[in-house]
Amino acid sequence: MHWESDIDSNKPKELFKLLFLSDTLLRNLYIYTPKNVCMSFSNLFRKKSVTDILAQSEQHSLAKKLGVRDLTAFGIAAIIGAGIFSTIGRASYEGGPAVVFLFLFTALACAFTAFAYAEFSSLVPVSGSAYTYSYVAFGELFAWVIGWALIMEYAIGNIVVAISWSDYFTNLLNSFPSVHIPEWMTMDYFTAQKGFETIQAELNKGATLEALQASNQFAYEVPKYLAYTNAPNIGFPLVVDVFALLITFLITSLVYRGINESRKASNIMVILKVAVVLLVIVVGAFYVNTDNWSPFAPNGISGVLAGISSVFFAYIGFDAISTTAEECKNPQRDLPRGIFAAIIICTVLYVAIALVITGLVHYSELNVGDPLAYVFSKVQDLQWLSGVIAISAVVAMASVFVVFQLGQPRIWMTMSRDGLLPEKFSKIHPKYKTPSYATVVTGLVVALPILVTDLEMVVDACSIGTLFAFVLVCAGVLKLESNKNGPRGKFKVPYINSAYVMPVVFALVVFILWNYFAEETIAFFTNQPQANADGIMETGWDLFKHKIPMWIFILIFVGMTLISIVRKMTFIPLAGMLCCFYMMAELGLKNWIFFLIWLIIGLVIYFLYGIRNSKLNTVKS
Repeated sequence: MHWESDIDSNKPKELFKLLFLSDTLLRNLYIYTPKNVCMSFSNLFRKKSVTDILAQSEQHSLAKKLGVRDLTAFGIAAIIGAGIFSTIGRASYEGGPAVVFLFLFTALACAFTAFAYAEFSSLVPVSGSAYTYSYVAFGELFAWVIGWALIMEYAIGNIVVAISWSDYFTNLLNSFPSVHIPEWMTMDYFTAQKGFETIQAELNKGATLEALQASNQFAYEVPKYLAYTNAPNIGFPLVVDVFALLITFLITSLVYRGINESRKASNIMVILKVAVVLLVIVVGAFYVNTDNWSPFAPNGISGVLAGISSVFFAYIGFDAISTTAEECKNPQRDLPRGIFAAIIICTVLYVAIALVITGLVHYSELNVGDPLAYVFSKVQDLQWLSGVIAISAVVAMASVFVVFQLGQPRIWMTMSRDGLLPEKFSKIHPKYKTPSYATVVTGLVVALPILVTDLEMVVDACSIGTLFAFVLVCAGVLKLESNKNGPRGKFKVPYINSAYVMPVVFALVVFILWNYFAEETIAFFTNQPQANADGIMETGWDLFKHKIPMWIFILIFVGMTLISIVRKMTFIPLAGMLCCFYMMAELGLKNWIFFLIWLIIGLVIYFLYGIRNSKLNTVKS
């Protein structure tokens, strides 16, 4: 009676509060019953059927213009770019001429992965690439994680391309006698600041700027110092990579206008840059000094592996072919052909170009932003070729930009169709038939970080995100193989029984480590004190923490070897998964931490937005 007397017509606010609290309590009781907790958990792994995906793609019409030659050209356009014209110098500096083995190993890993992509792309020929493949194989949560990770390949990868393009374009302009581009217009703020601190420390020791500019060790840092000191001051030095922003705007505009325009531009640029690469190989071969190949591996296996992110970055992009699936005339037939053709052609060119540049100059001189142009500028009779390379590099990296800038919007478009991103991302331009809103956002995502990002950081970030996507695509094929009654495309990975192959591989690895790298192997497993890159001795946890990624790989390698014997999995996707995971382990703890933080941010977005708005969400509040 007392309760009823408190809730009367004179107290509407109290009545509203009681009703609200009652409703909230009932909702929470419903959500947290064991049945609904299980239901919510299972929603994380709800899958999309191939039939539904294909039906959904037919509702959104993209222009179908691409054949196998166009796809191969797109693959070459994506692969031969910043990797061969820029990051190959850093890898050669670390590993010497033996970097060719790293190119071959990376090509093999990409080939294994390409089989997995080929099977999925023939099964699900839509624009989502690895994101859609994971939705089919593992479910929604994994699909979101892959979609989020692929931002690190396409959007962040294009930051690398834009910065490298700017380096070559600036050097090209500066080669004209009457032209000088101020250094503060050619790089980001933090790169300039780092260079300023390095040079200032040497100046404080009594060195002169002229002497530092003439030395091999500091010559590359002097322009950064000048950029920082000569930049307009607006409370802080205004250092902006103007040309990187310019190419981002131009390529985004091209991609916005349509796949046909992008295809034509890409094909022209591919023909030009392949011709120049062949010219470099043929002409440069006559001037190779074989003395520069000795020692072949000056820094040992660790030096070769130190360039793994740079070399792998040279290969990423072949999977971008799969993002154009909805614009292919015959995707089930042409996508696998285009992927394999691009990888084979580019591997041959990469190995040849690595041997040429390490034969023309000593590997210790190759830690520069424009290695191809640099090595030919050092050969008296071939300085004219340096200018040709600079021009072709500008064109080559622009073509990479086109392919990557095509890929990211189409993945976001597919995620939007599934409800995991706002509906605007799947908006198709009525005239150009492109994902217009997603393309504009991609341009902004690439442009803004250019202001504050240095090249080395984004190369590593791009590589680890891409490798993670490759690991899950290979694992997805293994998952499909385990379901004998599951869907299949026109292309299927050849079956090789891993029960016979993996024990042999495991034994071979142990044999090589024990007979050729016994000292390094014992030091790794016993955690012996070791000097880091700065020459400081590390022991205990300070040393062990850097080995955590490799320990994770070792446990997975041993575990998958045992599982393969029992389950008789097919070897090719398993090999692709392990090779890619190994390369992830070689990227180091710092990159893993960055990647984990990136994934956590993505998961927060998913649980705040994606899981509620998913088209597969049948639970109504």
